[in-house]
Amino acid sequence: MNCRRVLGFVENKISTFAINHLSGHNMEKPRIAVGCDHAGFQYKERIKKMLIEESYPVKDYGTYSEDSVDYPDFVHPLADSIEQNENEFGILVCGSANGVAITANKHQKIRAAIAWQNDVAGLARKHNDANVICIPSRFVTAEDAIQFVKTFLASSFEGGRHANRVNKIAIHS
Repeated sequence: MNCRRVLGFVENKISTFAINHLSGHNMEKPRIAVGCDHAGFQYKERIKKMLIEESYPVKDYGTYSEDSVDYPDFVHPLADSIEQNENEFGILVCGSANGVAITANKHQKIRAAIAWQNDVAGLARKHNDANVICIPSRFVTAEDAIQFVKTFLASSFEGGRHANRVNKIAIHS
């Protein structure tokens, strides 16, 4: 490993910490949109509570109970809010995460990734510049889901070779 690269990374992290914490100036946290279907309702509520406790601005797009619903009714407004810069990131929860991910990815400016492991949540941001994380509530614990969200939000897009790939995702007419 290149020592200069490691030292530069450490210096950057220390500088960022000093600017944000020691100077008393906290950077504004990103606006987060949350949404789910009936299978994801309980997890969404727990994730939302954690986000609010950590001072994230949160907009809840529903659903608001465990009554059976159609997930696109909640996913499309959430995705629209990100495309219109009302929110910076989205968190979607449903039983398998497939339906919400497929729906969200119909939107041109959305990169929704399913996370079933913590490393996957981090790589979705680092390598794919995902702006929506999709959690499969029937396959992970609520505690894991919360950790995935924390990892997702704490990770940054690495750019470089990944930027070239991400720039090829959108379909251009």
